[in-house]
Amino acid sequence: MISKTIKVEAYSDQWPLTFLHLQAKFNQHLEHLIDRIEHVGSTAVPGLAAKPVIDIDIIINDKSRFEEITAILKTLGYTHEGDRGIPGREAFSGPSQPAHHLYVCLADSISLKNHLLLRNYLRSHPEKATAYGELKKQLAQKYPDNIDLYVENKTAFITSILEETGIDPDNLQEITAQNKARK
Repeated sequence: MISKTIKVEAYSDQWPLTFLHLQAKFNQHLEHLIDRIEHVGSTAVPGLAAKPVIDIDIIINDKSRFEEITAILKTLGYTHEGDRGIPGREAFSGPSQPAHHLYVCLADSISLKNHLLLRNYLRSHPEKATAYGELKKQLAQKYPDNIDLYVENKTAFITSILEETGIDPDNLQEITAQNKARK
């Protein structure tokens, strides 16, 4: 299991290599069922401080393949955890090393759009990535044991970036609601 204490570290060149290793493993078993696999989250942005956990989105166009994908992931040691309140994104828990979060996302889901727009924006705006990294370090110090408050307090920064990308206001409102701390 991944540690509950929030720790934000300086960017590591190892993160994309870890993703490539995991991507190859998933492609070996799922390539015939999926569209693609994306490295998302802060570890996917060169130079960005992040929690040292690789976020992976396995993208599918056809929801009818989900049960077969789930069965294959189970043979690899993963357990389906449901959508955790985020429609169009199914979470899986599994081996703790290397540390990673695994999701299966519908290609047209708001969650996937959010992940890709944010990642791509931060990759092309290093000054915003630096500011985001500093915010995350501050929040990790302020809320070291409360992931809900950590996420909620990043939301304004994230939504300001998503607004700059031109995301649909209804999608933005849904993303904001999903990032509210569950009290």
